[in-house]
Amino acid sequence: MNLADHLPALQVAVPLLTAPLVILLRAGFLAWLTALVASLASLGLAILLTVAVLETGTQEYYVGGWEPPYGIALSVDGLSALVLLLITGASSLALAGGRQSLRLDIDNRRAPMFYGAWLIAMAGLCGIAVTGDAFNVFVFMEISSLATYILIAAGRDRRALSAVFKYLIIGTIGATFYLIGVGFIYMMTGTLNFADMALRLDDVIETRPVIIAAGFITIGLALKAAIFPLHIWLPRAYTYAPNAVTVFIAACSTKVAIYVLLRFNFTVFHGNLLGHSDLFSVFIIPLALSGILLASAIAIYQGNVKKMLAFSSVAQIGYIALAAGLASQAGLMAALLHMFNHALAKGTLFLCVLAFILTSRSAIITDLHGIGRRMPWTMAAFVLAGLSLIGVPGTAGFISKWYLIVAVMEVPGWGVPLVMAIIASSLMAVVYLWKFIEAAYYGEPPPGGDTAALEVTLPLRALIWVAALSNVYFGLFPQLPLALAQSGTGTLLGGLN
Repeated sequence: MNLADHLPALQVAVPLLTAPLVILLRAGFLAWLTALVASLASLGLAILLTVAVLETGTQEYYVGGWEPPYGIALSVDGLSALVLLLITGASSLALAGGRQSLRLDIDNRRAPMFYGAWLIAMAGLCGIAVTGDAFNVFVFMEISSLATYILIAAGRDRRALSAVFKYLIIGTIGATFYLIGVGFIYMMTGTLNFADMALRLDDVIETRPVIIAAGFITIGLALKAAIFPLHIWLPRAYTYAPNAVTVFIAACSTKVAIYVLLRFNFTVFHGNLLGHSDLFSVFIIPLALSGILLASAIAIYQGNVKKMLAFSSVAQIGYIALAAGLASQAGLMAALLHMFNHALAKGTLFLCVLAFILTSRSAIITDLHGIGRRMPWTMAAFVLAGLSLIGVPGTAGFISKWYLIVAVMEVPGWGVPLVMAIIASSLMAVVYLWKFIEAAYYGEPPPGGDTAALEVTLPLRALIWVAALSNVYFGLFPQLPLALAQSGTGTLLGGLN
């Protein structure tokens, strides 16, 4: 067995084993550099796994050589590969671009522990994506959640403490609901392996514990994914977390919860529970539409650019949930594509906001008046990512919204109203993004404010533009996300498309 055979295990082992080393380091710079190298190595592993999946299919790894259902299996398919790219890419982008910001946000003496927690959070998220075991999902979920609480609360803004307390309570409820559901399924099937679980459910179809399990798991993961109105932890967590942490978690954390939600509802329950698809749609689509419209409307009235983008994330999660709720091949394609494209856009936007805060020391829109004239390169990247978020042709966001519109038009009798809701939300996105863009370009700086040009350093500016241009690249050349989304859709629907 060569090294390539161990890639799924290494995806978790590299950041997890590097974390103790980082904690032992004394200098903040060395801790950051080691964490960045580990994150880039994990990104490299994710790329290798993606290539392997696209070339040869699902990559399996049996821990200790024990095959399932007796042993724990790690499995990476197209869906897992997409999520791994989001996690490791977001971590690498946030660490590489957040060095200067983190020096201001994190006390140097605590930096090694902070970067150790960062790697543990990434390892937990990667573990969720690669494991084929339902209970291990819970274990990795708790590992990543506990580490993420530390990351959010580690900054100098004391408001993060109340935000993380709310996140902890909601996250614990979500994890508990998920665990209760898994317990019911184990009671009825005697297995925790996803594939084996789906097979054995045929023998206990329509039993009450399995139906209850589906409800508990769906609600628990909807809490974790911040699907409206179960999103109450997200706006404050994104707003008051250290800026680099916001870049990381906004791009990938809710996507991982959505990944598990899709994995359970389409590979375990779909096809086993009679009418489950209809029940899932009835539950998720109204919540998704509420999030798309109401969260977009709330974002318009925010005076803090981070909170504005946080409510925007709730609306964008609504797009993903709406597409998944259609329970069709076209809908799942749209959902997976939007997971990828929203991560690109929102990671870029929050990285630009990080740069604005570096120079202005504020995320309040009135304090950022005129910032577009003083930071033209960074502001131009913000506009470009904003166009992708809106779904302008030529950007990545247009691809997933187009697939979503095609998917909803297949719904008998509801196609036109659903398209109108999508267009209305996109127009509201124009409004709240223009609110900030107008202030940035045409607003007058506050009295006593600095009016001189104050662009961030060239390396950070270059990284911002790499992220911004990726929104255009994947809009013009979407073959990679399309291939992963198609593979993931085949997995979710059992290859019956």
